[in-house]
Amino acid sequence: MTVVMLGRGDTRRAASAPHLDRWLLLAWAALFLNVMPFSSALALIPFPDLMGKLISQGALPLALLFALLANPRGLLRPNVYVVLFAVLCTLALMVSPHNTFMLSSTFRAARFAGFMLVLWLLSPFWGRRDLALLRCHRNCLAVIIASVFVGAVVSPGRAFSFEGRLAGVIWPIFPTEVAHYASVLMGITVLLWMCRVVPGRHAAPILALTVPVLVATHTRTALVGGAVALVLASASLLLARSRARRTWMWGVLVAPTVLAVFTSELVSWFLRGQTSNEAAGLTGRTSVWSAVLSQPRPTTQEVFGSGMSNLSYNGLPIDSNWVGTYLDLGLVGVAIEAVLLIILLVTALLRPSGPGPAVAIFLVVYTIFSSITQTGMSGPTGTLLDLAVASAALTRSRGSEI
Repeated sequence: MTVVMLGRGDTRRAASAPHLDRWLLLAWAALFLNVMPFSSALALIPFPDLMGKLISQGALPLALLFALLANPRGLLRPNVYVVLFAVLCTLALMVSPHNTFMLSSTFRAARFAGFMLVLWLLSPFWGRRDLALLRCHRNCLAVIIASVFVGAVVSPGRAFSFEGRLAGVIWPIFPTEVAHYASVLMGITVLLWMCRVVPGRHAAPILALTVPVLVATHTRTALVGGAVALVLASASLLLARSRARRTWMWGVLVAPTVLAVFTSELVSWFLRGQTSNEAAGLTGRTSVWSAVLSQPRPTTQEVFGSGMSNLSYNGLPIDSNWVGTYLDLGLVGVAIEAVLLIILLVTALLRPSGPGPAVAIFLVVYTIFSSITQTGMSGPTGTLLDLAVASAALTRSRGSEI
């Protein structure tokens, strides 16, 4: 494969192939499948965990193939997202062979490298005026949420078997992940409707699907994070979009009434049967974080990490991006991720009001909020795909669209 840097002339020539969108969508769908973990305990049609994991892991080579078909000349368009995460990936490849579990850690790092290679090959699609990556992202999210809804209708007992919280069973997806996808799809759809990119007849079915799914997952992080991100992102549209102003006006009028009438129900939903102390301790997460941070480590591991792991400590999930990154990739990894989020957010705030910057603000703010209680930036995950879409929405168009 010949790799060259993408210039203006190359961009115009690459635009001439009408079939590229199809391969782009397939590559993006394969990346989504690759980051979706499999658990036979939730599956509607049970088959071995090994087979499910092979399907998930095998989607990465497929994504690479589709990316090469979408970008047959191997054109690259560097941007801050792929560059910083390439540095993070390089760090993972350097330190993972020194992990206690060398083989599994090195495999995770190699998978991370393959994931980033696919994103590099898709980098020419950053900055398209029609927001091609965003359209692919929305399509994939809609299919996933639709499958969750169908699973709940076909087998409600199994779909709600996870402590009464909605999970995916057509392809097994844990409630927190379902909530992530639902919240992101809901927020993006509302913003695009405010910008008149998506008509009401298309936005309404999506919202009618995502809102009940999000509520049924009983995931506080996704609900609150999505709401905060949507408020801040829509605020960037107030001066330029009449729909945003009208939506804010109705929100200011309706929200206090809803909160006053349904206070007890909302409190019950947020507590999920827990005591206030348990909720304040984030369902035991804080004790795990304290244990990880208080563990004595050599200086080299504090700075560079101990290699990619399954993000658990003594068998308990870490459930914090920053603590997990510190464990795996050290303070350097934490700094790289923080710099990336700051750059994306500042860039979005400085851009003229529009659908691209608004979507980017939503995705970055949501990521910042969810990173407190969920992992996702130190390896291939749906969060990395969210940030790729945010970066693509902020990239300036060069010449003709790809």
